[in-house]
Amino acid sequence: MPQIHQVAIVTGGSRGIGRAISAHLAAQGAAICVNYSAQPEPAEALVTELHAGGTSAIAVHADVSDPAQAHALIDRAEAELGPLTILVNNAGISAPATLETYDEAALERMRRVNVNGVINTTRATMAGMKARGYGRIVNIASNAAIGTALPGTTFYAATKAEVLILTKRFALELGRSGITVNAVCPGWIVTDMTRGSTTEGEFSARVAGMRERTMVGRVGAPEDIAAAVAFLASPEAGFTTAQVLTVDGGRKDYIGHG
Repeated sequence: MPQIHQVAIVTGGSRGIGRAISAHLAAQGAAICVNYSAQPEPAEALVTELHAGGTSAIAVHADVSDPAQAHALIDRAEAELGPLTILVNNAGISAPATLETYDEAALERMRRVNVNGVINTTRATMAGMKARGYGRIVNIASNAAIGTALPGTTFYAATKAEVLILTKRFALELGRSGITVNAVCPGWIVTDMTRGSTTEGEFSARVAGMRERTMVGRVGAPEDIAAAVAFLASPEAGFTTAQVLTVDGGRKDYIGHG
């Protein structure tokens, strides 16, 4: 298989799962655009680290829920790093809620980032990938989208379920142009987001509880997700598209009858 100069954008790529994905793709030789929306310091620190390892990398601020900013993100990445070959739609937010605590504004904000963000970046990316006849798009969803029973995740799960159907439909639309579109559904991963504002004792108890819900007897690390993304983003994954890869340690607490 001929060598491809890989250029990757990882949205929300400076922390947690996004950081691990950025570092893993860089280790495999890709140039990396680390996108962030709020905090420049972690993104710039990661870029400095990648540069030290010999990787071409830039940090770019953009709120991908805004179509204009999504287009500007792709334009700058291609201007500075070269034609884009990999798009990882990792940016996402969570607002825990139940039916009783439902907040329409919070759900709308989640949908703009988690769903519209995927649409905006994919639309901004697809013309170049189509012209070159090659592309890898990987969407980060959640196992909540396919029915875990963790309380408070209902509306977050709804946004991630939208990501799954978009993944399949975009794969259908783009496949004949040499572009694959797949999704990874992480389980419970130790990150700043899952740690939240809990105390050390509270967090340890949470980890122990989540560990017991898995077949493998442990919770996930960001690197577990990065490894799955790296395969789907590789040239060797050209016959894999419209797929949902669940990486959750074999969670046992799914709801539903299907």
